[in-house]
Amino acid sequence: MAQGALADIIAAAFTALEQSSLGAAARGSAWLYPLANLGHVLGAALLVGAIATFDIQVLRRAKNVGIIARAVTPVAAFGLALQVASGTVLLAADAMPVVVNPAFQFKMAMFALGLINVAVFRWRYNRTRMGRAQTFPGAKGNATCSEKTTQLWPKEKTGRWDVERSGS
Repeated sequence: MAQGALADIIAAAFTALEQSSLGAAARGSAWLYPLANLGHVLGAALLVGAIATFDIQVLRRAKNVGIIARAVTPVAAFGLALQVASGTVLLAADAMPVVVNPAFQFKMAMFALGLINVAVFRWRYNRTRMGRAQTFPGAKGNATCSEKTTQLWPKEKTGRWDVERSGS
């Protein structure tokens, strides 16, 4: 698929989102957009807080990382779900100007890298749990994933701040 065709598909999808009833509701309601913004911030706090709690334990090579992972994973998953749902409402209000904003594009790139990092970490962790590797907790690769996570998620959140600050 040519790059221009992909750009046209993306533009059409976000135009449709902006022109949808969700977009109209987000722009027309006195409460929907502010509540979505509040939900987005709450989701960020839950997601980043859970990730930071886990990553700090991995970086300090704690012995109970599995227990911590089981405790914080649902919190992080709920925060992520809340962010995606509220972010869709926020985006629907003014999708086209936001999508072309470089800060938003940076935010989405950091979001994608963060999810890839989580997938790599989970894959490594599951290999360890199944006895295929003997390096967890605190193995160099796992610590590297945690270091990357602590670098990526705040940058993703900073991207959100830049989008809001730039007026898009």
